[in-house]
Amino acid sequence: MNSEYYIAAGDGSADGFDVVVTPESAGWTESSLWTFTLSAGGSVDLNSGMDEIMVLPLAGSASVTSGDTTFELAGRASVFDGPSDFAYVGKDSAYSVASADGGRFALCAARAKNELPFRYVPASDISVELRGAGNCSRQVHNFGTADTFEADSLIACEVITPGGNWSSYPGHKHDENTANESALEEIYYFEIADGPQGAAGFGYHRVYGTPQRPIEVLEEVRTGDVVLVPHGYHGPSVAAPGYHMYYLNVMAGPGVQRAWNIVDDPEHTWIRGSWTDQPVDPRLPLHTAPTGA
Repeated sequence: MNSEYYIAAGDGSADGFDVVVTPESAGWTESSLWTFTLSAGGSVDLNSGMDEIMVLPLAGSASVTSGDTTFELAGRASVFDGPSDFAYVGKDSAYSVASADGGRFALCAARAKNELPFRYVPASDISVELRGAGNCSRQVHNFGTADTFEADSLIACEVITPGGNWSSYPGHKHDENTANESALEEIYYFEIADGPQGAAGFGYHRVYGTPQRPIEVLEEVRTGDVVLVPHGYHGPSVAAPGYHMYYLNVMAGPGVQRAWNIVDDPEHTWIRGSWTDQPVDPRLPLHTAPTGA
């Protein structure tokens, strides 16, 4: 469909970054994402400016330095190898990311009003949640959610969907600040596992609106692709059989409360009740949180 809210791998690159999503490029006010690749021995000097940042290894390890403090991120071999440790950088902070062996890294970001300290979270502290059941089973790494990590406005998590399964389902939205819902702009960054003989994997992602706020996105997604969700119901994310799907969610909103409060599509919310009689997909967890940093 090639919606304006879909960014194919390579189309969003700029200034040495593989992916660049900012409030200015997305047409919203809060959420950002950059991904970048460092060769062995490479480094990059950055400044958080108006944003708070979570520095997350996608593949490989890194040293993250701000001021006189350096955190060593053990990272991981790939996004399918369990959760990673990460570093948090507050607003208005100079920092650098260096990698002795090279790797790929994500900067999850959101506009921040309050400056919080530079911090490190080991992989062993990341909550690994098995959500859903049956062919709606998925694995969630709650590394930067409102109930697991203190931040000003940024919310971030990772989801692994085994091949053939659906996630982000039933379709749900978070585009209004009400008693039951939070207004959050959301970024989906995808990676898809290759097949056993190296075939490139793929999946699909849907965003759809209401009569009052229409939006329509239905895209084939592959490694490095991004889908923006400014508003509307989103889901499912569908992993093609044989190809595990990963996505990184980055969210923030203009509301005072930092919370992920969602409202299901009322036509499909009954799906949640069907999970009580189904087992979780036995392929999960693909990898559990490590016991050390």
